[in-house]
Amino acid sequence: MSRIPAVMAALKARGRPALIPYVTAGDPWADLTPAIMQALADGGADIIELGVPFSDPMADGPVIQKASERALARGIGAAQVLDMVRVFRQGNDRTPVVLMGYANPVERYDQRLGEGAFVRDAAAAGVDGLLVVDYPPEECEAFAARLKTAGLDLIFLLAPTSTEQRMQQVGRIASGYVYYVSLKGVTGAGHLDTAAVAEMLPRIRRHVSVPVGVGFGIRDAATARAVGAVADAVVIGSRLIQILESQKRDNAPLAARAFMAEMRAALDT
Repeated sequence: MSRIPAVMAALKARGRPALIPYVTAGDPWADLTPAIMQALADGGADIIELGVPFSDPMADGPVIQKASERALARGIGAAQVLDMVRVFRQGNDRTPVVLMGYANPVERYDQRLGEGAFVRDAAAAGVDGLLVVDYPPEECEAFAARLKTAGLDLIFLLAPTSTEQRMQQVGRIASGYVYYVSLKGVTGAGHLDTAAVAEMLPRIRRHVSVPVGVGFGIRDAATARAVGAVADAVVIGSRLIQILESQKRDNAPLAARAFMAEMRAALDT
């Protein structure tokens, strides 16, 4: 069973938003990803989104695109990502892990190893949920059922342009949480309008019963605090990747932990 609902329920009972960092598997050093994941958890991360590198992303801005390119150049694919989760689980059986990526790596994995192999192996590795950017809700009910059987959550994106119909479709099959993309555009782009986020979340919650996290454009403690005041979770990706890529190898986990501690303190203020 996924760890996500229990974590979200415990945070809600304490009046705390979830802190969800995103890192690209295999970047900036392939063998350091599990240690960075643990450092994020030690710093206060409640759930970790782990990006599956892909060559042709549609939602990722230049920072995450470059991280994926670096990881791909090191030979990181879906199988290696699952290995990283297995290593992380050797020392951490508490923090939920969500794989975030695109349909192509999932489908290629199944082509090589058989239908349903990715979901089966993800569950065995200790993954709690999947967010597949290019799987629209109206086309993946069978996939959602397969995940549910395996004890995994299927997480969807919603955006400022999402219609009431799309929110209803997502609300019908989403589990774990829903990820609200707060900006029109790609990750790391633009200036986040927290007032607009606050106006949108009640609309989403009319159709979606699971928690709603907000990401895209959250780069500092003040923005994280403002979003955390209205959202169930705060997702931070591009800024974290920039911090990691600027570090020397031995300092990367320490920098990840320090940044998470700063964001956690802001959310708890």
